[in-house]
Amino acid sequence: MTRVSSSPARAHADAFVAAHRARSRALAARVAALVEQPDRCVAELESGYRELADPTYLQFLHATTPGLGPAFGVRAPLSAPLHSAVRRACRGRPDVALWLAERVEREPYLEDLQLACVLLRLSLEEDPERSWQLVRRLARTAGNWIAVDALAGVAALGILLEPYRWAELEQLVYSPSPWERRLVAATIALLPFEVVPADRHRLADGPALELLGALFGDAEETVQRALGWALRSWYRVDPSGVARFVDEHAARAAAERDAQRARVLRHALPALDTARAADVRARIATLRRRPGATSTSAAARAAAAFADLLSISPAPQRGPAIGNATNAAGRDAPPAASRSTAPQPAPTIDEPERSLAE
Repeated sequence: MTRVSSSPARAHADAFVAAHRARSRALAARVAALVEQPDRCVAELESGYRELADPTYLQFLHATTPGLGPAFGVRAPLSAPLHSAVRRACRGRPDVALWLAERVEREPYLEDLQLACVLLRLSLEEDPERSWQLVRRLARTAGNWIAVDALAGVAALGILLEPYRWAELEQLVYSPSPWERRLVAATIALLPFEVVPADRHRLADGPALELLGALFGDAEETVQRALGWALRSWYRVDPSGVARFVDEHAARAAAERDAQRARVLRHALPALDTARAADVRARIATLRRRPGATSTSAAARAAAAFADLLSISPAPQRGPAIGNATNAAGRDAPPAASRSTAPQPAPTIDEPERSLAE
């Protein structure tokens, strides 16, 4: 069936992809043959990306993605053959995948980061520590929602493979970077799509709602949108838990006149049943965010208190400090859920990113 374009932008996208599909497949074959030669592979990638770059799409990306940084503007249907070919070339060879990911990660372009995330999914199970080191490095340098959300899929898979990795997200809750805080919510939003639907309920024993609760009230719009996305997504895992969570925070938002919480709740409403959504909407109807409002989240308060403690000079110690190290991940791990081997429905993202596949 021929798809009918609904707009000039869609028509341009379809025509551009059709005109460049053969080049995309040729690039995929060339790069797949070079996975064991990272420097040559990266050089081939840069040359190929320039051939596939769409200036119109790049302009759209810059318009919808604050802090985007360097990018070629390669549309998703043209990147897909490359990602598939690299996956096939590196499957069963996690050392090659990680080696190439570490080299690709040093490049500044968005498309390189996206390929690094594809490669990390292949190395996580066999070499988790080095893979997570690269995930953490990418998280520290991420400066836009596209990069963060690509990385969130990797983090979600890593948590499924090793549930104690929830501790990685627990640390980021208190990060001064809004992009690292967004990574927490985006990872939770993507977790349900990394397992088969029948096993999603097993994720409910994890600390997802606890972490979202710590971030609720964050003043950054990118974090607020990701929190709403996470709640809509997590409704597939734990509908009663999300309903209680929303009721609790709606009551708190109304009592404290907290517009930050109210804004996140509005993003979450589409997941709720009609009656509950109408009730929450009515309770927060008069709450509107004011310019310059600060975060009201528990994480923001804890981070501020910790910063205050650091500003106090400690008294000199007479001897070595002795303490008992505790494991930040010292919680009972939730039962393992089966990883999905079939394509899952794409999660709904309340961002301009809806159009990114175009």
